[in-house]
Amino acid sequence: MINKEKNPVEWALFMYELEDAHEHLGNLIEMLSNGKVDHSVELQVYLFHIYEHLNRAWHSRNHIGELSDDQWNEYSQFPSGQDLTDTVSE
Repeated sequence: MINKEKNPVEWALFMYELEDAHEHLGNLIEMLSNGKVDHSVELQVYLFHIYEHLNRAWHSRNHIGELSDDQWNEYSQFPSGQDLTDTVSE
């Protein structure tokens, strides 16, 4: 895994993904607590966004160097075999 001392740029990007996921999750929890999310599709959008940050953090934990656009897209995707888009129902 990358570390702060040997890979400061990569570490900063890794931490950004985790911190952003944390911020968005906190916002979602607050919105849910205040009744501001009342539709499954809206919840799904928020959760998918958080998941993208977590997934990029996971996939970049060993990545050294700049991410290409293709890698960024690949690292943002759900694991193969995981399709959560069909689970939304009202």
